[in-house]
Amino acid sequence: MKAFFETDDRWSGLILRVMLALVIFPHGAQKLLGWFGGNGFEGTMGFFTQQMGMPWVIAFLVIIGESVGALAIALGLFTRFSAASLAVIMLGAVAMVHWPHGFFMNWFGQQAGEGFEFHLLVIGMALALVTNGGGKWSMDRVIARCITGDSLAQNLVSQKLVSVV
Repeated sequence: MKAFFETDDRWSGLILRVMLALVIFPHGAQKLLGWFGGNGFEGTMGFFTQQMGMPWVIAFLVIIGESVGALAIALGLFTRFSAASLAVIMLGAVAMVHWPHGFFMNWFGQQAGEGFEFHLLVIGMALALVTNGGGKWSMDRVIARCITGDSLAQNLVSQKLVSVV
């Protein structure tokens, strides 16, 4: 359990987390909340299940992974799980939609759809977080320190309990 939460105190994890969350959360908010011109939960579920033929549970997990998962990554909470989930979501998007359109995004409107270069960047960032953890100021780091008994928060709690007893 400790290995799931354990991370270092480097800035790189924080930077990766925040940037990945800033890019992915708006996509998740489109799907879950209808923000930024999105279809919201019902519209996205309908599109994924009826138009794309996804099982409802996969469609649901994609929506939650891009919205709640992005927020968890920003906080550094369950970073490895959330980042791995985003990598899988992006692999699925490439396989199901973007591969036929080639590598490049549709910058000039000359392709039938978007390529997969964006998805590769997300996968790379996510895999870096999977291997290294959330880094500085992550909730995972706090949890790992509590598990090992080396947490300032745990020490404060025990001091308060001792003073009460």
